[in-house]
Amino acid sequence: MTNPQIEIQLIGVVVAMACAIPGVFLVLRKMSLISDAISHSILPGIVIGFFITQDLNSPLLILLAALTGVITVVLVEVIQKTGLVKEDTAIGLVFPSLFSIGVILIAKNANDVHLDVDAVLLGELAFAPFDRLFISGMDMGPKSLWVMGIILIITILLLFLFFKELKVSTFDKGLSAALGFSPFVMHYGLMSVSSITVVGAFDAVGAILVVAFMIAPAATAYLLTANLKKMLLLSILFGAFSAISGYWLAHILDASISGSMTTVLGLLFFGVYLFAPNKGLLSVLYRQKQQRTEVSLITFLLHLNNHSEENERHINHLNEHINWQKVRSKTVVDLALKNNMISISNNIVSLTEKGKEFTNLALKYIMTNKDEKIEYMKDDFFLFRG
Repeated sequence: MTNPQIEIQLIGVVVAMACAIPGVFLVLRKMSLISDAISHSILPGIVIGFFITQDLNSPLLILLAALTGVITVVLVEVIQKTGLVKEDTAIGLVFPSLFSIGVILIAKNANDVHLDVDAVLLGELAFAPFDRLFISGMDMGPKSLWVMGIILIITILLLFLFFKELKVSTFDKGLSAALGFSPFVMHYGLMSVSSITVVGAFDAVGAILVVAFMIAPAATAYLLTANLKKMLLLSILFGAFSAISGYWLAHILDASISGSMTTVLGLLFFGVYLFAPNKGLLSVLYRQKQQRTEVSLITFLLHLNNHSEENERHINHLNEHINWQKVRSKTVVDLALKNNMISISNNIVSLTEKGKEFTNLALKYIMTNKDEKIEYMKDDFFLFRG
């Protein structure tokens, strides 16, 4: 690999890691759309900062853009608190307006500067290694790598210092306030970090990839674990993996690097969405099918408990009396036999002692209509699930 190839991948990995950390908390707080709003609405701050300094590399651009991101959040909350519109509507009103102002300012006053709309939206990682940082005439490497590296270090440091406060304020604002952790301070602190991260990554990867790096790894990790620390770690790993894989996909296809990284993030999320052990679509569909079968089994056992006549308990009677198809009847009978709930003699079905005990408990549960779940009963009696 050449030095530019290594540097592009390093920049991608650092950007992905820096975005993944605040992204986890945005996903958990159900504020994913805010990242999209911030990534677009900071454009006026960048343009105004350039007008003031006439330097695209000035730190003032980062400060003004971050301030614009916080202003975006404030405006969204002010509109939302009126009660006239919901949060997603407020976001849809605020960020297009601010982004449009930025686009107009660029079109009217910055046409001769490398601050065009295409670069803003898509970014171009392939050019990032050519924007070098020189100190006393010494080449220190790509400027984007230094900027995002510093942001990543600061983000990790803040995470370690305020992890408990962030965790509590994310899951229980009332408890956070009672413990003396101001939810207001935590909220705007997170928004500030998110804004600064977005601004730092803006020039290298563009608005679209920033949103993808913030939300997709966190959303993917959310489907795999309920542990916050594991979710943070998985998000960082997913982001880094997508950055490297996306680069090589772009290399093979001769396509946009940012677009390829976003594609890998999407494919990774889709794969986990389908196959995650607990929250994956296939797992959920399987559990729903299993639950329907178990409910049918309880119905079958209650039917047997209510009828002592042999003709009512004949194996073929299920299709007629309970109105089940043959496949469903066979599935229910097989499950009951596996769990030793019934016995069959001369095609006459009878409850075993275990079946009677379970049926009595189920009846008691139905009649008392308790709020507690019936799952513990199934776990105690069912040797085979589904």
